[in-house]
Amino acid sequence: MDELKQKWNARYREQGDLEVKPCQVLSCNAGLLPDSGVALDLACGRGGNALFLASQGLRVTAWDISDVAIEALQSRAREAGLDIDCSVRDVSASPPAPASFDVIVVSYFLDRDLTGPLQQALKPGGLLYYQTFSGTQRNGRGPSNPAYRLKRNELLKLFSDLNPVFYDESGQDIDGECQFIARNP
Repeated sequence: MDELKQKWNARYREQGDLEVKPCQVLSCNAGLLPDSGVALDLACGRGGNALFLASQGLRVTAWDISDVAIEALQSRAREAGLDIDCSVRDVSASPPAPASFDVIVVSYFLDRDLTGPLQQALKPGGLLYYQTFSGTQRNGRGPSNPAYRLKRNELLKLFSDLNPVFYDESGQDIDGECQFIARNP
């Protein structure tokens, strides 16, 4: 964990104070969000999703392995007057508890071993928003290791116990991304 934490801390230090935005699948489909509830921004990075979810009136928890990212998110949340429960957490080693969230957002993070725990962590009727890299890296964007990129229709298979609401992998073959929203029955 220490090596991984150091890697991400270094990356967030390099990036400095860049503007943070929510992932596209969340911002373009915000109308699906509940009026209230508890949301998790898993592997939150600089916290664009967490800040957006909190601005929509949800109680937000944000976890990341990087204490640099978490400190920056806490500062941004204070400046915006938003209450976000931020924690340094290795989500692979310590996944969310069952039936604890109405919304879970995962962007640009892929740990296939977490799919079962993520499905279980959704309350009945809860929504999963997921966006990450797919296909083969061609333009230097995203991970070069294929283990961290989705294969065709992979999210549909990994989260087969959920009911798909939206799925787009149209960029699959061109260094693209996959966007997915599903509801827990």
